[in-house]
Amino acid sequence: MVRRQYDIIVIGGGHAGIEAASASARMGCLTALITLELETIGRLSCNPAIGGMAKGQLVCEIDAMGGEMAKIADISGIQFKTLGTKKGPAMWSPRSQNDKDLYPFYAQQRLREIQGLDLIEASVEDILIDKGVIKGVRLEKGDFLSCRAVILCAGTFLCGRMYTGEDQTVGGRIEERSAEYLSGSLRNVGFETARLKTGTPPRIHRDSINYSSCEKDFGDENPQPFSRSSKEVQNQIICYTTWTNTQTHQILEQGFDRSPMFTGRISGSGPRYCPSIEDKVFRFADKSGHMLFLEPEGLNTDSVYVNGFSTSLPEDIQAMGLKSIPGLEECKIIRKGYAVEYDYFPPHQLLPSLESRRVGGLFMAGQINGTSGYEEAAAQGLMAGINAVMSFRGENPIILDRSQAYIGVLLDDLSVLSTTEPYRMFTSRAEYRLLLRRDNADIRLTELGGNLGLVEPRQVGRVREKMKLVREGELLLRKLNAQYIGGDGTVWADKAWTLLKRSGVQLTSLVFSDGENLPDSILNDHEVLEQLEIASLYEGYIDRQVREVNQFKEQEEKLIPSEIDYRKIQSLSSEGREKLTKFRPRSLGQASRISGVSRSDLSILMLYIK
Repeated sequence: MVRRQYDIIVIGGGHAGIEAASASARMGCLTALITLELETIGRLSCNPAIGGMAKGQLVCEIDAMGGEMAKIADISGIQFKTLGTKKGPAMWSPRSQNDKDLYPFYAQQRLREIQGLDLIEASVEDILIDKGVIKGVRLEKGDFLSCRAVILCAGTFLCGRMYTGEDQTVGGRIEERSAEYLSGSLRNVGFETARLKTGTPPRIHRDSINYSSCEKDFGDENPQPFSRSSKEVQNQIICYTTWTNTQTHQILEQGFDRSPMFTGRISGSGPRYCPSIEDKVFRFADKSGHMLFLEPEGLNTDSVYVNGFSTSLPEDIQAMGLKSIPGLEECKIIRKGYAVEYDYFPPHQLLPSLESRRVGGLFMAGQINGTSGYEEAAAQGLMAGINAVMSFRGENPIILDRSQAYIGVLLDDLSVLSTTEPYRMFTSRAEYRLLLRRDNADIRLTELGGNLGLVEPRQVGRVREKMKLVREGELLLRKLNAQYIGGDGTVWADKAWTLLKRSGVQLTSLVFSDGENLPDSILNDHEVLEQLEIASLYEGYIDRQVREVNQFKEQEEKLIPSEIDYRKIQSLSSEGREKLTKFRPRSLGQASRISGVSRSDLSILMLYIK
């Protein structure tokens, strides 16, 4: 169905578009999701995997607020593991290998179930703006659809160009066309665009691999789902690892003179933390080998993803290089690797709500904001969808701060720091990562999701009950005496809360004195037990971070008037004045995170505001 009038229109059917459209419609706005091809909604363009270090935390936060990614990942997942388990709980990060066909199937199925959401197959040629406000969109055949807000989630499709060696084709993804006019129409109203680059490795036939020369890479023995609403998940495949070698590197170097990266045909910056194999060989010339992961792309496909071998080298060089790697001597390429270069909008042009500073009602989410990764895109899409609805209602936007969620860190970094290369989330980007763990995402964000109408009341009630049991459990553990018997027979006796501070001590291994014990409602709830064990073991660190958060919030609450003219503050440094004018921080806290704004600039700004 295509109507002529919508409340909100979402452009693009990737991970950002899925979350934006779902949130918008479920919050009560009549929504259209417009994409070039309906059957490609939710397609896993690169690695068919969800989560990973810090990215897994983002997925859990999306789930806690009522988003879609975690549930789709669980139902389409074929291998699950938690990364970072040898470190503290702040580093525990879930990851899944997913079936590349099932993920988009379930994503499309989910969107079709949502009332008030129309899926439209078309190309948007122009976004219509009148006096700085969104009025609607014009489709390629001239049709006009009116709306009050547009969420642009175009991914790598804006003027996309794909490269393999000296071959160039137009498109945002293999065998898919690009959107050629949209970024130009926005440049015409004053938006700044630039170019970024990403890439994907070749896919090889599973039967052409000699697995005996590779090492097995198993999922977890007890795999855990992303979503609190998923009952269980199963491991159904085994992945493998192998390594490049000096012969591989010598072969790849033979194609450097035909590589678009080295010949200058690609001008956009690539992802620093996920470089192409030729970039790794060039930058780390002293390294004798690079690890590769051989990851099956599904249960009913012969395709294996060569993770770590992203490349835009000529196809003949790709083939020779692969065949020099143990286990891949007879490998057959199903699909060659390629790089894609595309337009993006440097995100300093956005408010923290992801609404454009220049055009009211225009929101942007995903790779067009300079990010890389499905998870970063989905997080932006969710928040853009929520805030487009809040704008439609005339209400204040929902802004998560850096102490509240990884999503808050992501959006703050984009709107305040901007980026000139593909942005990827890391645990190191979050100052308060001990508070932003995978295990407590529901405690931090489910209440908010419930207030927005995105989380079912039953789930909100479950989280409230969990928080109540954690509080009761902590009070009891601080009061009850207990013993712990070590592996060597040594007996420790103390308050139960104190014993839990010992490394490796679990609540269920404590023996309480005088027949006392915790109630079954606590002992039978593994999520509550996990919260209690973490809270005791890391109590000192958590208390310190809470104090730091309180100091952080004092700075965040010192708001800067939106109409301030930094050119009139003569005492600011030239760089400070330039950066403050460009990024327009909403608070002194945000201003303090802008590179080039000195402590002296902050002091002068604070006095000026007073």
